[in-house]
Amino acid sequence: MSLGDDGYGGDSRSGRTDDGYSTLGGTRQTRTRFADGTGGDGYGGSRRPARSSRSLTMVVGVVVLLVAAIAFANMGGGGDDSGSSGGSGGGKAGAAPTAATGTKPVTGKNGKVPSGFAHDEQGAQSAASNFAVALGSVDMFKKDSRHAIVDAIYTAEAAGKLRDPQDAAYSGDFLAKLGLDADGNAPQGSTFVSRTIPVGTKLASYGGNTAKVAVWYTGLIGMSGPGSTDPVSTTWKTWTVELRWTADGWRATSDSQKDGPAPVPGDVAASSSDEISKAVEEYGGFTYAR
Repeated sequence: MSLGDDGYGGDSRSGRTDDGYSTLGGTRQTRTRFADGTGGDGYGGSRRPARSSRSLTMVVGVVVLLVAAIAFANMGGGGDDSGSSGGSGGGKAGAAPTAATGTKPVTGKNGKVPSGFAHDEQGAQSAASNFAVALGSVDMFKKDSRHAIVDAIYTAEAAGKLRDPQDAAYSGDFLAKLGLDADGNAPQGSTFVSRTIPVGTKLASYGGNTAKVAVWYTGLIGMSGPGSTDPVSTTWKTWTVELRWTADGWRATSDSQKDGPAPVPGDVAASSSDEISKAVEEYGGFTYAR
């Protein structure tokens, strides 16, 4: 997998910056327009000042989406970061690439990750979408739940190679920079937000027992709370994953991602910290079906 220079002294071959943190999430953010006012809390008050490049690297650049992919960068694993190569095509003739198939979401669960996706092109795309959601969740910041997610998504071989590099990436120092304690918990009165919302999928190739799927997604990342210095912001990425059909269904063998495509930001004023925290608590996620 080839990782581009992030402009902050990072090593594109290792996927890490000079201070040891992954840059796989990228460093570009979707700009957010803030309402005019005097609140100054970074959400709905006065426009917050631009964060330093180091802050951008630590918060958005490190995590959203997949610190999991760091291991493949370190061991020179596969995965094309283009996210746009051609192939056998994922939709029926005449159908829009991301048109819904009408297939119902699966009801099975492997821990917190949906399972039971069909052994076909649609199933591979559905699996990839739900894998992206799990890998971009707050559960990735806690060791036990992170291991469970990785074991449910990757092949046994790939998961084994990921575990140690991931644990090193999610170090106490790294979590502290995000405002979390050593166990991945947010301070009392604050809500840590990390979500991935797939916008569409593209089947780059399909070989019956193997598939390559690109997932275009938007992500939320940041700390919602009165003392937060990194309010929840959005990002746009394309995650490309190579899948293999196993006795346990579709499993990931390698992955990569790139920035964008990102739309022009709208004129909606940013919400307050309380509104963001309440929304995160009240609005649950989905099981995605292609």
